[in-house]
Amino acid sequence: MKTAVVILAAGEGKRMKSAVPKVLHRICGMPMIGAVLGTVRQMRPDKIVVVAGRHLELIRDAIIGPSPGSAIDSGIYSGTDAGGISFALQAEPLGTGHAVLCALPELKGLQGDLVVLNGDTPLVRAETIRSLLKQHRQRRNDITVLSFLAGNPEAYGRVVRDSAGNVSAIVEEKDADGEQRKITEVNSGVYVLSSAALRILDAIPLNLQKKEYYLTDIVSLAGKKGLRASACCIGLEEEFMGVNTRFELIRAAGLMRKKIIALLIEKGVDFIDPGLVYIDHTVSIGATTTIYPNVYLEGSTTIGRGSVIYPNARIKDSRIGNRVMIKDSSVIEGSSINDAAMIGPFAHIRPGSVVGRNARIGNFVELKKTKVGQASKASHLSYLGDAQIGRGVNIGAGTITCNYDGVNKHLTVIEDGVFIGSDSQLVAPVRIGKGAYVGAGSTITKDVPREALAVSRVAQQHIPGWAKKRRKKKT
Repeated sequence: MKTAVVILAAGEGKRMKSAVPKVLHRICGMPMIGAVLGTVRQMRPDKIVVVAGRHLELIRDAIIGPSPGSAIDSGIYSGTDAGGISFALQAEPLGTGHAVLCALPELKGLQGDLVVLNGDTPLVRAETIRSLLKQHRQRRNDITVLSFLAGNPEAYGRVVRDSAGNVSAIVEEKDADGEQRKITEVNSGVYVLSSAALRILDAIPLNLQKKEYYLTDIVSLAGKKGLRASACCIGLEEEFMGVNTRFELIRAAGLMRKKIIALLIEKGVDFIDPGLVYIDHTVSIGATTTIYPNVYLEGSTTIGRGSVIYPNARIKDSRIGNRVMIKDSSVIEGSSINDAAMIGPFAHIRPGSVVGRNARIGNFVELKKTKVGQASKASHLSYLGDAQIGRGVNIGAGTITCNYDGVNKHLTVIEDGVFIGSDSQLVAPVRIGKGAYVGAGSTITKDVPREALAVSRVAQQHIPGWAKKRRKKKT
């Protein structure tokens, strides 16, 4: 191995006031540790070791997929995608120095550099870590600390330098004296250690106040052990923001969204008000698409070119084609909307649905596991569940596919060119043949032949003078 990475993820996050491990709290659609892993994977290391405490199994399930009976739905990686990731248990919370020691059995054969970073810093960039590695190697260091200048350094360990500018120690806030507290260069929590420097980990002293072994102490120990240590001041403060509270999680998510949206704007996406769009890191959007305020784009959603997403829409795990219009207050989940289709307003497209090219799904229409063919339309007030609808079909207002018999779901098939009149009930399983008409107000329980008219109504009766007689009785 030439390069390995250790991610420290043993913190329980008590200040989050949650039973969920801190690194599994979500930011822009993924666990925090998923963001860190995404950065690390861009570096293409030979090995990644995640160090966790009593929640190790839960964290492992969240990363590589659930074991039987797990509460996790799916992992960040699965199968061969999880290659190169292993896990180490820190059975007792004895500090960051001890955590790296716990990872060493997974790093046998390392003949290069070890990058150490924290699982609760989701904003760190791969470019910054690459720059740190480059400087570490150019300077032939044994230990390199990534530092940055903090506007308010109170929460950070200070990087102490000697008169020649060489780093001599990292001192935590609570241990710093008056002069050291004035220092604004601080520790990011990111380190590079050569394989030769790993032996120094056993020499880290126990901090008597906290009863922990601080990884920061390797800097002051380096000179005593004949090792070369330095600090590279190359990071931006917001990159290394650690998330320890729910307020910090909200702030980090806001910063991440800004970066996501800025990249999309550079690629030609238009945002009416970028500050009022909520978008996951996994979403992709084509050029010249316009996104209105209060839009939520989640999961594996992709949106093509030249589409318009109007306010209050929520789209999750769906594919939206080119020149699609999603009108106000529509919800689309796990579905595919093809080119030039129009959805909404107030439409609900439930998982497993496909809307064809130039199709129209209008206001207060709900689709569930339904395929709608090219140029078909259901303009208002309909429920279409477990249905296959052909091309050029017109679905009148108030149409319902009665797909559930209390035990099983059944399929409704509507072939090309069918006209369904308003307020019709199609009781599945049923097939409406090509070109057929269903009269308004009909309840269809049998297959309708091609080109036929199906009408199912109680015969209309007129009782002459009935209304006049009723009015006379009231007087």
